[in-house]
Amino acid sequence: MPHVIIDPESRSLSERFALIRSPGRRSARFPEGCVTLVDTEAEAIQGRDPARKLVPAVVYGPSPSSEGQRLYYLVRWL
Repeated sequence: MPHVIIDPESRSLSERFALIRSPGRRSARFPEGCVTLVDTEAEAIQGRDPARKLVPAVVYGPSPSSEGQRLYYLVRWL
């Protein structure tokens, strides 16, 4: 997993708890449509669902990509 550079002064980007719909754990960035933000770490962990490929994580974003998508970057899996 690549190192994510976090800007502590950013007003639009932040670390958040999330559930990521992902077929694997190799990617370090995810389009907004694959990420469901939740309020707490406990909520993310409780939302884990291997059958639906939902994995709890801490993400950073959203950040616009050069392709016009909004992306979240993986900080760590929970």
